[in-house]
Amino acid sequence: MNYIYETHLHTIEGSACSRTPGADYIRYMKDLGYAGIIVTDHFFTGNCAVPKDQPWDKRVEQYCSGYEHAKEAAGKDLTVLFGLEYNFQGDEFLLYGLSKEWLLDNPDIEGKDRFQVYEAVHQGGGIMIQAHPYRERGYLSAIHLTPDACDGAEVYNAANPDYQNALGYQYALDHGFLMAGGSDIHYFGQPDMGGMSFSYPIETIEDYVKAFMAGEGTPVYKKDALNSKEGFKPIFEAKELITVSKEPTLEVIWH
Repeated sequence: MNYIYETHLHTIEGSACSRTPGADYIRYMKDLGYAGIIVTDHFFTGNCAVPKDQPWDKRVEQYCSGYEHAKEAAGKDLTVLFGLEYNFQGDEFLLYGLSKEWLLDNPDIEGKDRFQVYEAVHQGGGIMIQAHPYRERGYLSAIHLTPDACDGAEVYNAANPDYQNALGYQYALDHGFLMAGGSDIHYFGQPDMGGMSFSYPIETIEDYVKAFMAGEGTPVYKKDALNSKEGFKPIFEAKELITVSKEPTLEVIWH
């Protein structure tokens, strides 16, 4: 039996671009075949829903509320874990293994550069995965890559075109990175979905970090997830997801 985990999910409580309360995800994600979800709302440096004119502890409280609401609603029906998505210059990183308490104790984290955040995350027992490395959007002016400040790369992001995922896969391959997959879901009805598959259940974020770093997870995808009767498949079985067919149109900046 395989256990599928959503590793990239946004709630309306923490992410300004989401339309879905954390509690509402539980039945929906379970019905899609997930054993658990990791809530990764946009942190204060990105498209966050939390006002900046509040004390640090109040900001952290609201930021974590999407995760907390989801966890409370899930009970024992679905595993709900905490993560975050940290933005620099349009390059975003998924941070796993940290906690609300860690955020409360690190009020200077939003002022750090890529390498400082990477160091702080590791000191806190976490890991840092670059999300959608070759994502292109109209509001982005460049692609920023920092291979020395990440523990892996999201090579399948269900919200991005296949060719951008293939570029991310090649990037991970070239640098020997561990590979992740996720949906980057913000609202119901997203056509394609992704995640990480494990042969055993993941019960804590520490479990996820340990399993990911041991290379025990497999990035998976599901096209037309709402209608397809097929299960999740490893991305390695889809040529279009791992074969570069188009070069990036934005400038690539290496840090």
